Amino acid sequence: MLPALFVAHGAPLLAIENNVYTKFLNSLGHSLPKPKAIVLFSAHWESSVQKVSNVDEFDTIYDFGGFPEALYRIKYPASGDETITKEITELFAEKGVPFEVDTARGLDHGAWVVLRLLYPNADIPVISMSVNPRLSPEEQYKIGSSLSSLREKDILIIASGGTVHNLGALRMASDNGTVDQWALDFDMWLEKKISNWDVESLFKYDTLAPNADFAVPLYGNEHFIPLFYAMGSADQEKSAKLLHRSYRYGNLSHSVWQFGESK
Repeated sequence: MLPALFVAHGAPLLAIENNVYTKFLNSLGHSLPKPKAIVLFSAHWESSVQKVSNVDEFDTIYDFGGFPEALYRIKYPASGDETITKEITELFAEKGVPFEVDTARGLDHGAWVVLRLLYPNADIPVISMSVNPRLSPEEQYKIGSSLSSLREKDILIIASGGTVHNLGALRMASDNGTVDQWALDFDMWLEKKISNWDVESLFKYDTLAPNADFAVPLYGNEHFIPLFYAMGSADQEKSAKLLHRSYRYGNLSHSVWQFGESK
């Protein structure tokens, strides 16, 4: 049995940086049992119908611009696993989750930056999954819960996004280590509700959480909602543990949550 993870992917620069967060992700990959496969929901793959990848070997997508050339030379040639894709589609069909299989899309930076830091050898099969910001949190949670049985087969479920992700509020030029209070207040509220598995409040985060409109701006919830997919996959256990939290650029959160236990 493997846990599920919510992992902040931060800025693409993480792929070439050496800092507290990248070191943590490196160590986390070593501390977990090696998964049979990884199912990864990325904030950077949005679709109105749940997409499930079935790719022999993924291309690396550089879905960003204006960064150092070194970023564009990185490859993460993970393979897929047709058998696990089939198992996922069968679970979705059983639970009444509409889906489509995608046979072409590569891994965006929300996927490969995280995967490369956790498992740099790209030797674990990956099933890439989309997210749908237009669904309710309850529906996103249900999609995650429909895949909970995969964890019993040593398949690691990762949801990649960020709890506080407001690009318009970042202080890129004056990253002096201080953290904006509004971001801290939002994350502290979130920590309490997640730790208590208070999904009733979490599903209404946009009206209940302090500074929610700034931490999760309008039309910017795609980075926040992967949290619900990850939580849903541990619905039977309802246990949560904050593994790491740090910040860059004044308020960009690097949070890692573990849902369920490794057994």
